[in-house]
Amino acid sequence: MTAPSHAAIQAACEALSAIDPALARAHAAVGVPEWRTHEASFALLARTVVYQLVSTRAADAIWGRVGAFLGEVTPERVLTCDQDGLRACGLSRPKLSHMNTIAAAIADGALDLARVEVADVDAARAELLAVKGIGPWTADLFLLYAAGKMDAFPHGDAALMEAHRRLGGYETRMTNKAFTAHAESWRPHRGVAAHLLWGWVNAERAKAGIPPA
Repeated sequence: MTAPSHAAIQAACEALSAIDPALARAHAAVGVPEWRTHEASFALLARTVVYQLVSTRAADAIWGRVGAFLGEVTPERVLTCDQDGLRACGLSRPKLSHMNTIAAAIADGALDLARVEVADVDAARAELLAVKGIGPWTADLFLLYAAGKMDAFPHGDAALMEAHRRLGGYETRMTNKAFTAHAESWRPHRGVAAHLLWGWVNAERAKAGIPPA
């Protein structure tokens, strides 16, 4: 579990604020965002798979049942458990398949999370994406949370796109392609930009009495 230093994040926030008014407003509102950190583990990858393309409330319930069923979310327990019982936790067949494929890749050494954690962002991303079941969004979140890669960026994250639209005062939200292209100007601090936007979203949710995303 790695996170950039406070000083490094602050310097990146200042650099981003100088080139993008929307990020400057986010920085003014939230200051230096706290970096989201998680252990570099199979459990984090499995959790990200569960949370993809479903509501947070539904994913919370499914993930809670998965944890209760397995006891500990490890590759070994996933691969040796009653698969029908695991699916009954609420997993779709594709998500159950992805979870097993990722577990097998870690178990046989094809995916080495310790190596991913210390590799440069492009090599780390390539190793993750080589495993069926790990898509770009899952890989990028893992690189942000578990490896602290300051330039990892969750492409297509709707919350980030909407936050940037509102902060920038744009009438319509950018398309995924346009937003990805726009984010190129944030290199090598795209991960910090993501944390600024998430920080602003959660600050706005807190004002409305809504739990953080």
